[in-house]
Amino acid sequence: MKPSRFPKAKPYRDRHGRTRWRFRHRGFARELGTDFGSDHFKRRYAEAEAELMGPGRAGAGADRTIPGTLSDLVISYYKSPEWRGLSESSKRTYRGPIERLRVQHGDKRIATLERRHVMAILAQKADTPAAANNLRKRLAQLLDHAIALDWIKANPARLVKPYRIESGGFHTWDEGEIARFFEVHEPGTLAHRAVTLMLYTGAARVDAVKLGPWNIKGGRIEYRRQKTIRSNGQLVSIPIHEDLAEVLASLCDDRPFLATAYGKSRSPEGLGNSMRAWCDKAGLATCAAHGLRKACARRLAEAGATAHEIMAVTGHKTLAEVQRYTESAMREGLADQAFAKLISRPNREQTVVNLPRRFAKNHTQEAEKKGK
Repeated sequence: MKPSRFPKAKPYRDRHGRTRWRFRHRGFARELGTDFGSDHFKRRYAEAEAELMGPGRAGAGADRTIPGTLSDLVISYYKSPEWRGLSESSKRTYRGPIERLRVQHGDKRIATLERRHVMAILAQKADTPAAANNLRKRLAQLLDHAIALDWIKANPARLVKPYRIESGGFHTWDEGEIARFFEVHEPGTLAHRAVTLMLYTGAARVDAVKLGPWNIKGGRIEYRRQKTIRSNGQLVSIPIHEDLAEVLASLCDDRPFLATAYGKSRSPEGLGNSMRAWCDKAGLATCAAHGLRKACARRLAEAGATAHEIMAVTGHKTLAEVQRYTESAMREGLADQAFAKLISRPNREQTVVNLPRRFAKNHTQEAEKKGK
């Protein structure tokens, strides 16, 4: 990894003597971490560079951007109403793949981009189909903006099919894994509180870190989902489960439920990192924060809740999303019901095990008719 690839990255030593890196340019600074050249480092560097080049901070070199190129399109997109309407967490998520794409192909002209070029770009991530599909979404958004600018007439990214993903996404915690986590992380710990909160609200990380006493109204937890904030946020209002009420009872009433040691709001990324460490300590390598949201939906499905009832808890906007979360639980329950009906049928002659005898009987009757 050549330092010249990251000319604005400057090393320094922290108070513990460790070498850290900081993005610095004309008074603008952002932390890059300790692992120079890592994926985390490159992502933070790209985000800092994007912020420097964003609206109101053109930055050095912006005037040298070639008109009509991908880099020019990205700069224009960052100034668009579509981008400004996104939540800060969405902006952070989107910037990573956009900036990596910009580093690789920023000098390419958008007018010459064809479907085959998009396929070639995505093929570089064929080993990680989820990442490839995510990049496809971001590129499609950029090219929609290019259409709005009259740079192109059609969006080639939308002509490319997404990669098929074999897995069901984030692993859904089962009851054994939940029990194991609570064995290792006892009541009173932040880990126990975080999992209890997410398990009994179905809240995503970005929402869970913001929940606090101010969200308790009339014995219910009420909040608007961050993911749907552009449409005024999907309102979620759910009763407080007794297990959750017990955990929240002893907390301060002037800070978030999952506040830091300094009483400040925890970041979604910070909660995700903590969850990773907590799960690893409990030996739950496949479990993650998002799987708790799915576990909440699974529990509701297994308890007999309808799809619309589950949507009211999780804040999903479409039935398809809920069905994807609860498919395994519902299938198992339906299979049990189906076999219960088969076993409980009163006429045992009509069951599957008697089919050979029935066929033999019919065959004999047909032979007798032919003999006559």
